[in-house]
Amino acid sequence: MRGLPVMTTQKNLLDPGFELTLRPMRYPAFYDRYRDAIKNTWTVEEVDLHSDVADLAKLSDGERHLLGRLIAFFATGDSIVANNLVLTLYKHINSPEARLYLSRQLFEEAVHVQFYLTLLDTYLPDPEDRTAAFAAVENIPSIREKAQFCFRWMDSVEKLDSLQTKADRRRFLLNLICFAACIEGLFFYGAFAYVYWFRSRGLLHGLATGTNWVFRDESMHMEFAYSVVDTVREEEPDLFDEEMGRQVTTMLEEAVEAELQFARDLCGDGLPGMNTDSMREYLECVADQRLVRLGLAPRYGSANPFGFMELQNVQELTNFFERRVSAYQVAVEGSVSFDDDF
Repeated sequence: MRGLPVMTTQKNLLDPGFELTLRPMRYPAFYDRYRDAIKNTWTVEEVDLHSDVADLAKLSDGERHLLGRLIAFFATGDSIVANNLVLTLYKHINSPEARLYLSRQLFEEAVHVQFYLTLLDTYLPDPEDRTAAFAAVENIPSIREKAQFCFRWMDSVEKLDSLQTKADRRRFLLNLICFAACIEGLFFYGAFAYVYWFRSRGLLHGLATGTNWVFRDESMHMEFAYSVVDTVREEEPDLFDEEMGRQVTTMLEEAVEAELQFARDLCGDGLPGMNTDSMREYLECVADQRLVRLGLAPRYGSANPFGFMELQNVQELTNFFERRVSAYQVAVEGSVSFDDDF
């Protein structure tokens, strides 16, 4: 006599377990994001920093201070993101399609770390200066504050072996939102603004070129994380209550303040076209965009004061696509809009 058929129930994205098979594909959109990311491949060796060396001699003392602090932050920022990706996201997002994308993202974070290492080697020829830059998380208060913000949200889920309860899932979602909206979506976007400010003044073209490619990667990382949030919201809408909304808004407020401390350190009394007040407006504008994308009310109502952001990135991205089509068999297809990213 045959046994009764085994009944299976559909699992949600954050249910404990480790699904292994790609067929039948439950989350094809994640697989599509993985394939899109593959088309976006670039290497550090393609970034020409030769002209930047001559530009360094043209910088004022204030500009050199800003640049030194900026690359000191870059030296460890992506490593923190990569650690959270491996230790938290890969562990708890139960979808082989999503893990394909996360594996690709980890590769991209490694390329970013290599790019910033190359910047340090190029901009700081003195080994002691480079060592100090790598120790910035311990020695520079404005960078330490941002790192501690990141570590606090990493530590909040460190001991979770699986997401057994709704409280566990909320903790995980807050970690995911923190790294997407606050770290990649605010800390890094603040850093990008400084890069494009230099570029708008005809300086550090190599840095801006490499940063454009990093920027595109980070934009895709954010959208993947948001798509995970969207999926969980569909599957478990009760997780997204008013308390969650208040926690996310408070988180972004804290991120803005941490980034403003960094801006005060970088800008001092102000530089031509770049100061703490304008950076505050920019960060508040970006924070509002992150909140709206998450289905929450904007907090600040500030406008973007940096017109050079859209101009510089769209121009460079066009150049990126043109050279990828001519230089590689796998070309990037489709169009990209930056209307909502700044």
